[in-house]
Parts: sequence; structure tokens; C-alpha cells
Amino acid sequence: MRVLGAEHSNTMMSMDSLAKNFHKQARYKESEKLNIQLLEIRTKVLGAEHPDTLDNMHNLARSVQKQGWYKESEKLNMQCLEISTRVLGAEHPNTLASMHNLASDFDRQGRYEESEKLSMQCLEIRTRVLGAVHPNTLSSMHSLALSFDNQGRYEESEKLNMQCLETRTRVLGAEHPNTLSSMHSLALSFDNQGRYKESEKLNMQCLEISTRVVGAEHPKTLDTMSNLALSYHNLGRRNEATELMEKVVDLRSKRIGPNHPDTLYSISVLNEW
Repeated sequence: MRVLGAEHSNTMMSMDSLAKNFHKQARYKESEKLNIQLLEIRTKVLGAEHPDTLDNMHNLARSVQKQGWYKESEKLNMQCLEISTRVLGAEHPNTLASMHNLASDFDRQGRYEESEKLSMQCLEIRTRVLGAVHPNTLSSMHSLALSFDNQGRYEESEKLNMQCLETRTRVLGAEHPNTLSSMHSLALSFDNQGRYKESEKLNMQCLEISTRVVGAEHPKTLDTMSNLALSYHNLGRRNEATELMEKVVDLRSKRIGPNHPDTLYSISVLNEW
């Protein structure tokens, strides 16, 4: 940066790569900070509607969403979706990425019907444009399964999760983070249907792989740990459940913050137990 300057294209590319690496490592606050800085530079140098600027806005929305700021993320994703649709086209992969993220914002705010509608639209377009087994198409399938689950449509959710898990395992590999997300969601579907032993088995398998692949304190690992604690509780193994959920609260507070919605959820579950 000192040699080329902050506004040089190579400097911006390096900042972009670093921000994405922070995101992959679940260092969302650092990713957010860098994306804000880069968005300001790209808007000034390239313009507010340049594809690189929009990509940066999209990445910023993802970092914000991961920190539990869903209204802020929604606002960014809606802005990005509107511009991308107009500049790049309604079926451009970047436009669909913003649509997908907006559906996730709706889901995390309990707006499940809106999330379902947008996820179905995104899935239909991605299937047609990218193909049925493209990773982005499978991400839309996974989001739709979550919407079904959150609406109590557990059999539909299970069916879609099983399809997504099978395809992701074949296309991405059994230990890919996205495959683990499908495994995690399928375990949740089992749990919601009272199939606690099946849920426990899948959660234990997912937890072992996730701990090894992304790390013991990664948010994805902690999500599975939380699910496993719920399975233990539903099986009457109260002491194990409480001990594990206390660990989840401690690690989530340290990793994603004490006021993150996922941390607050874990605390509320413990209080109910």
C-alpha cells in the first residue's frame, strides 16, 4: 500500500482477498472493517455501480449478517440486489448471490414466508442458469429447507436436506463445510420430528468432522454442538446437555460476542432447563 497507494487496483485486490480470508476464518469483525474501508475506496475510484464495488457491498453484507445484525444486512443486500439487477441483469450470479443472502436475512428475522418465496425464486433461476448440482444452486436448496423447517414443515425440510446432503457429498466431498451445514440441518429436522437418536448420531458425526476441518471454536462447529446438547436434553441426558450448552455459551460469547443472537439463544435455552 505504501508503494502503490491505497487506490491502486493491486492494493484493492489485496484488501479484497484479505477481507475474504478473514470471513473464511470467521473473523467477521475484521472482515467488516476492511470491507467498509474498501467499499469507500472503490466507490470513489470505480463508482457506486461498478461490479467490483457491488461485490464489495455484497461481502460487507455477509460480514454484517454473520455478526447477527440482520436489519443492517437486509438493507445492504436490498441495495445491492436493486443495483445488480439493473446493472448486471436479474439472472447474473452476483444478483442471485444478493437474492440468496436477502432470503437468509428474512429467515433470521422470522420472516419465513418471505424467505421461502425468495429462496424458491433463487433456486429456480440458479437451477436453470448454473445447473442443478452447482454449489450456489445447492446453497439455495439448503436455504429453502431451512425455511420449511422454521415453518414446521419438517418432512419437506427433511426431504430437501437429504437431497442436498447427498448431492453436496458427491459434488463437494463429505468434509466440505457446506456438506456439514446440510448434515447439521438434517439433524435438526430429525430432532424436530422427535427422532432424537438419529439426530444425536448425525450431530456427533458432524461435530467430529467440523472440529477437525474448521476448528473446535468455529461458529459452524458451535452450531452443531448446540444441536447435540438439545438432542441430549430430549433424550433425558440432562447433565450432559447442560454441560455441553454451557460450553457453547462460553465459546460463543468469546467467538461471536455475548450479544449475538445465537449466544443469547443458547443462554435462553440454559435458563429454561
